[in-house]
Amino acid sequence: MSVSRTASEPVSIGATIAVRVLLFASYAEALGRESLELTLAAPANVASVLRALSAMPGGDRLPQRPLCAVNLAHSRPDAPLTEGDEVAILPPVAGG
Repeated sequence: MSVSRTASEPVSIGATIAVRVLLFASYAEALGRESLELTLAAPANVASVLRALSAMPGGDRLPQRPLCAVNLAHSRPDAPLTEGDEVAILPPVAGG
């Protein structure tokens, strides 16, 4: 089987996106850093980031569904990501 393509068609096989991840408080302590760059297979979403973080040393200390924000807006795990997005993993806030 052959596939014909024109020069202007994007190639998506093996495509990746890079995102910046911000970690705060106990999450930063668990992973030993406050920020990192992740390269993910496209298409990617917030859940992709959470899976990548949980595979890192200390990632087992993160909850399965922490609060997350993409580009300063609260986001669900199925929120899609694009190249250059900033994903913040937010610990619960306690106050009184």
